Formats: sequence, C-alpha cells, structure tokens
Amino acid sequence: MGHNMRYIPHTAIKSQALTNFVIEWTEVQLLTLDVTHEYWTMYFDGSIMMPGSGARVVLISLDGSRLCYAIRLHFSSSNNATEYEALINGLCITIELGATRLYVHGDSELVIDQVMKESSYKSPLMVAYCQEVRKLKDKF
Repeated sequence: MGHNMRYIPHTAIKSQALTNFVIEWTEVQLLTLDVTHEYWTMYFDGSIMMPGSGARVVLISLDGSRLCYAIRLHFSSSNNATEYEALINGLCITIELGATRLYVHGDSELVIDQVMKESSYKSPLMVAYCQEVRKLKDKF
C-alpha cells in the first residue's frame, strides 16, 4: 500500500521576495564616496540604564567609513557624567585610530558649554571630566 507523494519545491515566499527587493534596492542607493574628508567626525551620546550606564560613539573616518561603539559603564552616574564618559571614550578611540582633525557632535548642552568654556561647574566631578576632555582635545 504505497502512498502517492511527490516533492514540489517552494517558489519565492513573499517575505523572501521583500527581503531580496530591499537588498537589491539598497545596493543601488548607496553612494560611492569619491572625496576624502579633511576631518574625522564623531557623534557621542550617553544614557542611563539600570543597573549602570552606557555610551554610544559613532566615528566617521576620512574615507567615510562608519565605526560604531557601544560602551557599558559598570557604575552608577548622572546623565552629565555619562555624556562626559561618552565624549572621553570617543576621543580616546579616535586618538588610537590616528585621527588628528576631528569634528565633535553631541546633544548635551551642559557638556558642550563646559568644554567650550561658556558654562561654570557646580561639581568637582564635572571639573575633572572637563579637564580630561581638554587634555585629550590638545592632541588634535
């Protein structure tokens, strides 16, 4: 008593067709970078999580390559301290990569004002962080 079975391979599944379309479309849309930049670019951001904090750094090299870093801080800190940790770690990474010119972007108004000497310090910790940033800044 045999069974009448036959194998029929599946054709493209809708989700696979969508995936293939996105891949093909993305490749066409990518820009080729013909121009080298004179400056590296760094974006930094800190965030408070439980239990601890984290920092994100995105570096864009002279040839347009993007390097993304996630840094886990294993100590509790304020939002401003976390922002400083992101900035300091980003500067250290950039120095290690050999960059000598750098544009820096961040969303912490306090950190940027303190580093640019436009704001006063209310905490000795913020003074120490800012001094560290200024030491690192001199390497660019």
